[in-house]
Amino acid sequence: MARLRPIARDRRSDDDTTVVTARQMRHDGAGSCRTPVTHSDAALAFHTGGGSRVELRGEWKLREGDLLLIPAGEAHRTLEASRAEFWGLSFCVPCFAADGAATLLEPFERVRDGASAVVHVPAERHEYLAALFRELERLGREPRGPSDVLDAVQRSLLTLILAEADRAASAGDLPRAAGGGVAVDALRFIERNCLQRLTLVGVAAAVGRSPAYVTTALTRATGRSAVQWIVSGRMAEARRLLLHSDERVDVVAERVGYADPTHFIRMFRREHGATPAAWRAARTRSS
Repeated sequence: MARLRPIARDRRSDDDTTVVTARQMRHDGAGSCRTPVTHSDAALAFHTGGGSRVELRGEWKLREGDLLLIPAGEAHRTLEASRAEFWGLSFCVPCFAADGAATLLEPFERVRDGASAVVHVPAERHEYLAALFRELERLGREPRGPSDVLDAVQRSLLTLILAEADRAASAGDLPRAAGGGVAVDALRFIERNCLQRLTLVGVAAAVGRSPAYVTTALTRATGRSAVQWIVSGRMAEARRLLLHSDERVDVVAERVGYADPTHFIRMFRREHGATPAAWRAARTRSS
């Protein structure tokens, strides 16, 4: 299927202070999203009531028990909704994959490669899955500070939710297509490797195309270039480390792929309007 046009970047999650966020939402109305958008995070929506129609590599009708899977960078929009109630969740893919949990991202990869973006959760699993969302939302309202306990619990809940998505996708026996093209392959490689010393040249070599070709393909498909995707993943993990640890800024820089702390500080300030130290201090005070 041809890509949706035009594509707008939704930057609401680009300055999130957590790796994963969850919230309960209600939506009613038609044509609420006239322009397809892309997110830097992966997202999913678990419908608990009502119905909606969504465009994402095709059109999908969602009812109670359906789980919509939205890979990072995929253009999508809501076409109509009728008293739709659902739990929404978004998470930083590089941050999560860095913990060795990449196998749980398989349902999203299947969507990128052409499988259905909607899987159905069995009725007997609905309350369990909703309870995981409720607890994740509750934790999101707790004060934050330089402790990795809250971060670890949120990651654990995300892991359980993704396991349910994987269970539902596997039960559906959805076929996997041969591949999603250069943009999909490049973005997949960036998500798995952007916290290392990765460059555009390295991404291009991994997918067997020129740097210019990869940048053009990604920009057309997602609204972001390869370099922007690399920076986005690094900044998300940097925010997590700054918020949930007391590691020095130079250590954080190295852990997210920057050999030069000064360059990291300059990039962080450009993205967030403050140095890493100032950003950390402001959020610690406000927690």
